[in-house]
Amino acid sequence: MTAQSQSEPVLIQLGARPEEAVQLARPGARASYSPEQRTRLRADADIILARYPQSRSALLPLLHLVQSEDGALTPAGIEFCAEVLDLTGAEVTAVATFYSMYRREPTGTYRVGVCTNTLCAVMGGDAIMEALTDHLGIGHGETTEDGTITLEHIECNAACDYAPVMMVNWEFFDNSSPSTARDLVDALRSGAQVTPTRGAPLCTFRQTERILAGFADERPGALESSGGAGEASLVGLRYAREHAMSAPETEPNVQDEHPDLGAEAVSETVREKPAPAPSATVPPRANTTETDPPTKGD
Repeated sequence: MTAQSQSEPVLIQLGARPEEAVQLARPGARASYSPEQRTRLRADADIILARYPQSRSALLPLLHLVQSEDGALTPAGIEFCAEVLDLTGAEVTAVATFYSMYRREPTGTYRVGVCTNTLCAVMGGDAIMEALTDHLGIGHGETTEDGTITLEHIECNAACDYAPVMMVNWEFFDNSSPSTARDLVDALRSGAQVTPTRGAPLCTFRQTERILAGFADERPGALESSGGAGEASLVGLRYAREHAMSAPETEPNVQDEHPDLGAEAVSETVREKPAPAPSATVPPRANTTETDPPTKGD
């Protein structure tokens, strides 16, 4: 290697490649806001800023605010947040690109998510995702040509007792199937009124983003709507109560028993201690060695 080659700069490109569709400065992305938009957004931003002792703490809701304006993050939105919070564009972008909730490509009117985590996948989530991919002609993260549906895999939404679960703009559609999923997206694309299984009435992605920014949810009946535990969850709870089952009592903390011991000494004290046995209040399973131990000669 020559001295000249050693002095040449080396470019290490980080993040998405220029040809990928997730660039913030993509063709068609809004580069700046009109004076009217800036005035309206600034009034909303001031409401958000008033909630935080330190202005930069308002960055996350502000990103939702600009996303409600553009349907995704844009150079205009990044610049606006940076200006309002007296941050650099790089600082705003670093936060915005860390969280998957902030979109880097245009989002449809309805963000349709299919849970494909373990239980939902076993119960049919993967089949639903495959059916919608074929039906809509788009894959994960893509949007239909009419701009109505953006399809995505989503992570667990703590609704396993309703598996497989779909979500549209974060509202639940429980116990789904490939057939009901196709009917759902067809209804959304036709403009029909669609009602979630539980929770608040459905609204558009941009309206959802404004709510996430911290503004009042003005959907009729939204505050009265609620969702409870599913029957599958309640079955286990009822069984436990009927059989007087309870969790084992916690044992005293070694540090509480020996306050003079340091952390390392406590660690040594509990290192060889056996794990606690299962609770004696749990009834044994029938027709197993717990209730029917083998006899000699078996």
